[in-house]
Amino acid sequence: MNLDINMAPFILIFILVPFIGFVLTLVIPERKEYALSSVAIYTTGLQFFMALIFSIYWLYQGRPLLNLEETHLYEDKNYVFFIDFFLDKVTVIYLLTGSFVTLLITRYSRYYMHLEPGYKRFFNTILFFYLGYNWTIFSGNFETLFVGWEILGISSFLLIAFYRERYLPVRNAVKVFTIYRIGDIGILAAMWSSHHLLHENITFIKLMESDTIDQILGNHHGAAIFIGLALLIGAAAKSAQFPFSSWLPRAMEGPTPSSAIFYGSLSVHFGVFLLLRTYTIWENEWIVKAAIILVGLVTAIVATLIANVQATIKTQIAYASISQIGIMFIEVALGWHTIALIHFSGNAFLRTYQLLVSPSIVSQHIRDQFYFFKEHTVQKKRKHIERIYHTLYMLSLNEWYMDYFMNKKVFHPLKVAGQQLNFLNLKNILLYFIPLYSLGLFFYFTQEKLPVGFVEFVPEVIAFSGLLMVLKSFSERKSLRLSWILILLNHYCVALAVSFNEPFSIGHDFMYLSGVTVAGIVGFWGLSIIRKREPNFSNLNQYYGHVAKYPGLSFLIFVCALGMMAFPITPSFIGEDILFSHIHEDQYILGFFAAFSFIMGGVAAIRIYARIFLGNYVHPTTSHPRRTA
Repeated sequence: MNLDINMAPFILIFILVPFIGFVLTLVIPERKEYALSSVAIYTTGLQFFMALIFSIYWLYQGRPLLNLEETHLYEDKNYVFFIDFFLDKVTVIYLLTGSFVTLLITRYSRYYMHLEPGYKRFFNTILFFYLGYNWTIFSGNFETLFVGWEILGISSFLLIAFYRERYLPVRNAVKVFTIYRIGDIGILAAMWSSHHLLHENITFIKLMESDTIDQILGNHHGAAIFIGLALLIGAAAKSAQFPFSSWLPRAMEGPTPSSAIFYGSLSVHFGVFLLLRTYTIWENEWIVKAAIILVGLVTAIVATLIANVQATIKTQIAYASISQIGIMFIEVALGWHTIALIHFSGNAFLRTYQLLVSPSIVSQHIRDQFYFFKEHTVQKKRKHIERIYHTLYMLSLNEWYMDYFMNKKVFHPLKVAGQQLNFLNLKNILLYFIPLYSLGLFFYFTQEKLPVGFVEFVPEVIAFSGLLMVLKSFSERKSLRLSWILILLNHYCVALAVSFNEPFSIGHDFMYLSGVTVAGIVGFWGLSIIRKREPNFSNLNQYYGHVAKYPGLSFLIFVCALGMMAFPITPSFIGEDILFSHIHEDQYILGFFAAFSFIMGGVAAIRIYARIFLGNYVHPTTSHPRRTA
């Protein structure tokens, strides 16, 4: 293995440059459009220039692997949480492609977004995304990758909901974020299983040692299959593969430049990146390979059929893009990694070009159709062929009912489960929670005197109780404060459930609960303020758009929502990973309950924020309110 230690510190430059650019755009006033766009252009331009020079030097040095273990954020005798950066040929290709595409799009956006309300917010979010993009491609372990993965998800939500005064962009932003979070369950499951299988926070450079990995996985094929399938779920959700494909056209509600950078060229290809980065874990498991090939093949066929019947050019490009990504999944599974990387770059450049010129193409086609109209000639076909043709046409027109499947078969049952707890309200929630939680604490402190089988059963019951609270929060429509409190109580249930496992320190609970508790209390205070100031605001049945009147309070609640989902701005992010490391390898049920409640808690928190602050703001004294869509 060709490893160069001296070049490794240069990795930090590619993280710091977009971070500095992002911070600079935060302090520049909204009215200074030229300064805002200049910072973005110079940031991405400098990044591309450095990436080009660095890549040439890297090739000259013989393409060495670079690994930089930057800092240990937490460490004890059983666990180490550290930030690690890594570079190989996959990183270099993603770095060059991403930096060049981002430079083109930011340059294009300077004029495209001119005089658009939210001009500053757009460039803030683009640079925030670019920070997450570089953080992810340089990640050297699962924990570091998950930080960038979360940044990408939040950036996606903000850009889809850029036109936040309209109903559809906000609604679709919440829907896309929800599917993203469901995919995150796969990442969490893979992280949890890899901790137990490899007995450490494995770095990606160690995964490159095929002989060592083969020895470890030799007698653990079941765990390797589980990790591979979990990673496939995360990759399929992020890359809009079947059956998650329907979210991609909904994401096109954002501005055209954001559609190009996210869903045409860069973000949508991170599923391919995840599979490339973790290939050595599942390369010898034919079940995982077959599943990846099947997902890619079905996506390529279905997306191609759907693209041919789309009425809008952006959705046609979106489905054409994910059909190519489906082929990339097949290439990765077959071990054709160089071809997959070339395919990624070509698809990214092509979709960026197509999306940026799409407004002009639409105008040109309308003109050509007006002046050069030709009547469509109907060709006679055999009856059975015609029936197949019509069936495929109707299925494609309805997007093969993927959106229906996600809404009715996934989200609707979760809402129904939460609605069964309608007896819980803001007045009596503590009357139920305190006795149950006290009983759990009693079992925790007296577990040595309890039967072993009973003690093994208690953590699952407590974690399931927390999951029910999250589902109630997800389905709650009457009380926003009740929905918020239920998310916080779920975190306490998860912490207590995992505390039964050994070895465990009370400091781990404190680290996990400190961030979510502060965010929960501050957020509850902010929600109480807006409830008092807005007498007509009583439930969560619609999007109220209060960001127009309370921008400062909106930002506060947004930060608190991030804290409640353990976003990497509080110690809860580290505490969350510590808690998952304490879930034993045979506790699949406890791991599922903890991961699912954590994911759905984040969805519920963002949903509360979106419904209160995003959407069309209608003042009660306004006689002619704006339409929401």
